[in-house]
Amino acid sequence: MSAFLMPSLGADMEAGTLIEQAIAPGQPVSRGDIIAVVETQKGAIEIECYESGTVTEWLVAIGERVPVGTPLARIDTGEAAEPVAAASKPVPPPEPVEMEQALKPLPVSTGARVLASPAARRLAAKEGVDISALPVTPGQPIRHADVAAHLKAAPDLEPQTGLSAMRQAIAAAMSRSKREIPHFYLTHQVDLTALTEFIAEVNAGRAPDERLLPPVFYLRAMARALLKYPEFNGHFEKGTFTPAGVANIGLAIALRGGGLVAPALFDVSAQERDELMAQMRDLIGRVRAGRFKARELSEATITLTSLGDRGVDGLFGVIYPPQVAIVGIGTPALRPWVVAGEVVSRQIATLTLAADHRVGDGHRGALFLRAIDRFLQEPETL
Repeated sequence: MSAFLMPSLGADMEAGTLIEQAIAPGQPVSRGDIIAVVETQKGAIEIECYESGTVTEWLVAIGERVPVGTPLARIDTGEAAEPVAAASKPVPPPEPVEMEQALKPLPVSTGARVLASPAARRLAAKEGVDISALPVTPGQPIRHADVAAHLKAAPDLEPQTGLSAMRQAIAAAMSRSKREIPHFYLTHQVDLTALTEFIAEVNAGRAPDERLLPPVFYLRAMARALLKYPEFNGHFEKGTFTPAGVANIGLAIALRGGGLVAPALFDVSAQERDELMAQMRDLIGRVRAGRFKARELSEATITLTSLGDRGVDGLFGVIYPPQVAIVGIGTPALRPWVVAGEVVSRQIATLTLAADHRVGDGHRGALFLRAIDRFLQEPETL
């Protein structure tokens, strides 16, 4: 028997609200299954289970906000029970909530009845969505992700005034970063002409949803460079730097309605270009629909930020703790460039690095940026 705990989904998270129990008591769960949905300042996060077994009971009621580390449910793994560390703020277990009770039918104007999870009803009410108008799969309840996908397809809302929960979370994390991490910054101009031409050649004749985009090559070049400069890839916690075994690169993504998150693409160096492009499209689509997975937020080991065609020459990111580096790339633009002693027009972009001086230095950082540049000059190898 083991306990499923409220996970930590980032350095700025102290507590979360359980908004959906995806597995009912008595049902089996496998490692990697979505067992719950937790609401934080970043939005609704799908939480994966890290072991297999049977959910015996839920210890926290839907809608209850509890600190990180609080036991949310018990899982029978077939092993002897182990003592569970007490949470910083003990929460008395309420009566178990049966999934059939949680998925209460909602009235529909046509006289039909539809099942919807509490998280779905809560989001629909918050955003003014008529949940009865959403498409229904027979026998399946409408869940939070379904309402979020509906909102993604709807026109963008007018920006809200005041400091939102998302902005408060960003402010807290970035304030901590600048307060605790001794940043140093480097910049390097990179010629992307070969990359631009290679992408145009590869994409010729491809359907729009099969075309490659530059970030795939930026990610691959970063992953290759990190093999030689691992001090920029990992986590610094409790005074100790732990290098990562693989490059789980966080990709900065702007959210609908404002805000920014940087969920991870896992083991980038092991992915082929087209596979990585498909994963990136899927990740961006899910994030903008309000669907995250816990691992994507907590296991990034370095971050890439790019504003694409937004017209900004360069950007210096702020490191997201416990990471130790963030790479930025500005918008490529035609600029005069010296090639073989002659001034020619080339696609030039500004590559930047913000890194933690406790684990790296300017010399190694410069070599890291030049390594990324070198790989980008040979896009066919990425």
